[in-house]
Amino acid sequence: MFVILVYDVSEKRVAKVLKKCREYLYWVQNSVFEGEITEAKFKKLKEELKRIIDKEEDSVVIYNLRTTKYSSREVMGQQKGGQNLIL
Repeated sequence: MFVILVYDVSEKRVAKVLKKCREYLYWVQNSVFEGEITEAKFKKLKEELKRIIDKEEDSVVIYNLRTTKYSSREVMGQQKGGQNLIL
Protein backbone atom coordinates (compact mmCIF):
# COMPACT_ATOMS: atom_id res chain seq x y z
CA MET A 1 0.00 0.00 0.00
CA PHE A 2 1.07 3.60 -0.52
CA VAL A 3 0.62 6.08 2.34
CA ILE A 4 1.05 9.79 2.87
CA LEU A 5 1.57 10.77 6.51
CA VAL A 6 1.51 14.31 7.86
CA TYR A 7 1.87 15.40 11.43
CA ASP A 8 1.62 18.41 13.70
CA VAL A 9 3.12 17.60 17.09
CA SER A 10 4.51 19.49 20.04
CA GLU A 11 8.09 20.65 19.77
CA LYS A 12 8.94 18.30 22.66
CA ARG A 13 8.02 15.24 20.58
CA VAL A 14 8.73 16.32 17.00
CA ALA A 15 12.24 14.80 16.86
CA LYS A 16 10.95 11.42 18.06
CA VAL A 17 8.09 11.40 15.55
CA LEU A 18 10.44 12.46 12.73
CA LYS A 19 12.91 9.69 13.59
CA LYS A 20 10.20 7.05 13.82
CA CYS A 21 8.60 8.02 10.50
CA ARG A 22 11.98 7.99 8.75
CA GLU A 23 12.35 4.33 9.73
CA TYR A 24 9.35 3.42 7.57
CA LEU A 25 8.73 6.14 4.95
CA TYR A 26 10.49 8.74 2.78
CA TRP A 27 10.78 12.24 4.22
CA VAL A 28 9.27 14.56 1.60
CA GLN A 29 8.99 17.86 3.47
CA ASN A 30 8.76 19.16 7.00
CA SER A 31 6.15 16.98 8.71
CA VAL A 32 5.31 15.09 5.49
CA PHE A 33 6.22 11.50 4.62
CA GLU A 34 5.19 9.11 1.87
CA GLY A 35 6.01 5.67 0.57
CA GLU A 36 5.12 2.05 0.00
CA ILE A 37 4.67 0.07 3.20
CA THR A 38 3.46 -3.41 4.05
CA GLU A 39 0.33 -3.89 6.12
CA ALA A 40 2.40 -5.31 9.01
CA LYS A 41 4.88 -2.42 9.02
CA PHE A 42 2.03 0.07 8.72
CA LYS A 43 0.37 -1.39 11.80
CA LYS A 44 3.69 -1.33 13.69
CA LEU A 45 4.34 2.31 12.71
CA LYS A 46 0.91 3.38 13.96
CA GLU A 47 1.40 1.57 17.27
CA GLU A 48 4.81 3.16 17.78
CA LEU A 49 3.49 6.64 16.97
CA LYS A 50 0.61 6.15 19.44
CA ARG A 51 3.21 5.65 22.18
CA ILE A 52 5.05 8.85 21.24
CA ILE A 53 2.30 11.39 20.64
CA ASP A 54 -0.02 13.07 23.11
CA LYS A 55 -3.56 12.55 21.80
CA GLU A 56 -4.71 15.74 23.53
CA GLU A 57 -2.13 17.99 21.80
CA ASP A 58 -0.77 16.26 18.69
CA SER A 59 -2.15 15.27 15.33
CA VAL A 60 -1.08 12.62 12.83
CA VAL A 61 -3.04 12.24 9.58
CA ILE A 62 -2.48 9.24 7.32
CA TYR A 63 -3.82 8.98 3.77
CA ASN A 64 -3.93 5.34 2.76
CA LEU A 65 -3.97 4.72 -0.99
CA ARG A 66 -4.57 1.06 -1.75
CA THR A 67 -3.34 1.71 -5.27
CA THR A 68 -1.46 4.53 -6.98
CA LYS A 69 -3.00 3.69 -10.36
CA TYR A 70 -5.18 6.81 -10.51
CA SER A 71 -2.96 9.24 -8.65
CA SER A 72 -0.18 11.58 -9.68
CA ARG A 73 2.40 13.71 -7.91
CA GLU A 74 3.43 17.20 -8.89
CA VAL A 75 6.09 19.30 -7.21
CA MET A 76 6.19 23.06 -7.60
CA GLY A 77 9.39 24.70 -6.48
CA GLN A 78 12.24 22.90 -4.77
CA GLN A 79 12.02 19.11 -4.55
CA LYS A 80 12.84 17.74 -1.11
CA GLY A 81 13.41 14.07 -0.38
CA GLY A 82 11.59 11.12 -1.94
CA GLN A 83 12.92 12.00 -5.41
CA ASN A 84 12.91 8.38 -6.46
CA LEU A 85 9.18 8.00 -5.86
CA ILE A 86 7.07 8.33 -8.96
CA LEU A 87 3.39 7.56 -8.70
